[in-house]
This record gives sequence, structure tokens and C-alpha cells, in this order.
Amino acid sequence: MALSMYDVSIPAFIRALTNLSAILEKGAAHAQAQGTDPADLIQTRLIADMDTLAAQVQRASDAAKGCAARLAGIDNPSMADTEATFPELQERITRTIDFLKSIRPEQLDGSETRTIELKLRQGAITFDGKSYLLGFALPNFYFHITTAYDILRHKGVQIGKMDYLGTR
Repeated sequence: MALSMYDVSIPAFIRALTNLSAILEKGAAHAQAQGTDPADLIQTRLIADMDTLAAQVQRASDAAKGCAARLAGIDNPSMADTEATFPELQERITRTIDFLKSIRPEQLDGSETRTIELKLRQGAITFDGKSYLLGFALPNFYFHITTAYDILRHKGVQIGKMDYLGTR
């Protein structure tokens, strides 16, 4: 049986967000063990012109829920990007996963040919659903998951490749 658009997207988003949640737990534990302010870790950037850890989590959430909504042809749930603590970031991940779990496989049937238009600062980009998922949404999502991982690793949080990949 061929892979469906659902198979390639929703389970992958849920798995990576679940792994991100576990990584954030280790980040919070690290801050507590080091006696450092968790806000310092949450506001860390890899380099000055990159987003903070909090923003990386928000963008990963946005990429996953936005992709799912666009492919399903439904409204993308709005989230305010106000998370400033580990519990708030965890709640955002939970809300995103809950939304993703509400998407049924049949909602994505035929979405590989659906026209997806993104309005970006640089202008609008139009894709078919398959190109959008494989060439834009998934790479963008994993960029932000990886960057969040890298920020925590850079700050000394004891995480490794299996934390990123997960064990399931």
C-alpha cells in the first residue's frame, strides 16, 4: 500500500513534538539542577539573528498545525506566541498534538493536488499539496525542532541523538 499524505505528515509531527516535549523536560530539569533561571534558557538563541528557544517551539507548532490545517482544508487554530516558561511551552505542544490528533486520515485524502498558497514576507508562494508537504512544511518543521534541540545542547543539557529521534 502506498504512503498517504496523512501517513507522511500527522504521525511524524506528533512523534517529533512528543520528542521535543521530552527534550524540554530535560531542559527544565537542567536549569533547576544548575540553579539557573529557566527564563535564561528559554530566551537563548544560537546566534543573535536567530529566534529564541521559545520561538523555535512556537514555529515548530505553527508549522505542524498550519500544514495539517492547510492540507485538510480547515481553519488553522490560532496560538498567541506568548509562552515564556517551560510549562507554557509544554501546554502549547499539548494543544498542537491535540489538534493534530483531531485530523482524520480521510481529511487529507486528495490533498497532494490541493493548491496551497502561503503569504510570506517575501511574497506569496503557491504549491500543490505534495510539494508543500515534502519540500516546505516538513523541512521547515524539522528545522525548528532541530534548532530547539541545538539550543538546549549548546547550553549543556544532557541530550543526545536518541532524545531527538525518540525510542518508538
